[in-house]
Amino acid sequence: MTSPELRGWPESDRRFIRSEVSAVVGHGDTVWNRAARDVLRWRVKTASGFTVDSPGPVSRGDHVVVRARLFNMTIIEPVEVLDVVQDPDRVGFAYRTLPGHPVNGEEAFIVHRHGGEVRITVRSLTQAAPQQPWRALYPLLKVAQRIVRRSYLRSLR
Repeated sequence: MTSPELRGWPESDRRFIRSEVSAVVGHGDTVWNRAARDVLRWRVKTASGFTVDSPGPVSRGDHVVVRARLFNMTIIEPVEVLDVVQDPDRVGFAYRTLPGHPVNGEEAFIVHRHGGEVRITVRSLTQAAPQQPWRALYPLLKVAQRIVRRSYLRSLR
């Protein structure tokens, strides 16, 4: 649903809160090569304070456990990689949340370039998870997502 292969993001399921944010990573081939490599190795997450149990590059169908530390607690975020894009000017992937994740939805991390400018785009579709306590905490999780997205945009600089 987050369509990482597409420049434009078509309308999607209205049951989800939709977000798309972008930022400039830098300019030139050196920045492009580093960012394209790093995005496929979970650097957006790990540089934002998460740990990821996947040692290598993302692959479609991977089941990965992402962990976040918050106030002396570890929050487990199981996900499945849905799509991987590796085009000359667009690299990234999308994953969906699995049962046990604090939210229900999908997220994509995309590095793309136009001319010499290299950008990162983060797309997400989110709704409350079906299980407690996450369902009750969803309003707070939406605020946390906005804060984390800002970190994602700085992660590949």
